[in-house]
Order: sequence, then structure tokens, then C-alpha cells
Amino acid sequence: MFRGIAIAVAIAATTGVAGAQASTVAKSAVKTGTVAKRHRSMRKEESQSALQKEAKISEETARATALKEVPNGTVKSSELEREGGKLIYSYDITVPGKTGIDEVNVNAIDGTVVAKQHESPKAEKAEAVKEAKEKKATKK
Repeated sequence: MFRGIAIAVAIAATTGVAGAQASTVAKSAVKTGTVAKRHRSMRKEESQSALQKEAKISEETARATALKEVPNGTVKSSELEREGGKLIYSYDITVPGKTGIDEVNVNAIDGTVVAKQHESPKAEKAEAVKEAKEKKATKK
């Protein structure tokens, strides 16, 4: 809470608000959650930035490795994340004429394939719902 007030005071100071007004702005920002929301979004951005700095394998190399695992595939989506204690690039790959997606996880440190699994459309939808709930919970 004190950190939030300090951030709000800094914001107020940089916008030219002084003295008692800065305190009022700070309290208002903390009360409305503005500071907390900004801090969370900065933390998330920093987290993604930190993950990218930690990765030893480029995204392009990891993508090529994942596509070798799924002939004729096209990357539908990808993300860099920590899963099971490992930093991985996760790829959802579609294949023409095949339902669902193949998920391929590539270790972002050494470039090895950590996991490969096929997800049916039903399983893919369930995972999307789960991720949406987690994302919503994180925003609060």
C-alpha cells in the first residue's frame, strides 16, 4: 500500500500537482486501484521482458523446431512462458485436413522439444475457457 502511495505521489508530482493536492491524488489513485492496475500491468510487461532476456534460443529457431515436428503445419498462436519450472515457447499448430491443433513446446534455453500433443477441438475449447478465467482472475 505504501508503495502504491509512493507511486501515486510520483505520478502526481510529475503532472504538476503539489502539496495537499498530491496527497489527495495519491489517496484517490490507491483507493480506485489505478496504481495497483498500472503496477500489475508493468509487472506483467517486465515479466515478459525478463522471460525474453532469459531465453537462449531465438523465437525464430524455436518456431522452426516446432514446425519440423508437425509437417505441413501452420503456427496458429505462440507464447513464451514458464511451465513446469521450464522456460518454453509454446506453439499451437494447425494442419490442413486435420481437426484440432498440435501443441509443441520447445525449451527456450536449449532448443529441445519438451512436449508435443494433439488437442481435439473440444479440448482446445476447454483450454481456452480455462485460460480466459485465469486471465480474468489475474486482472482483478
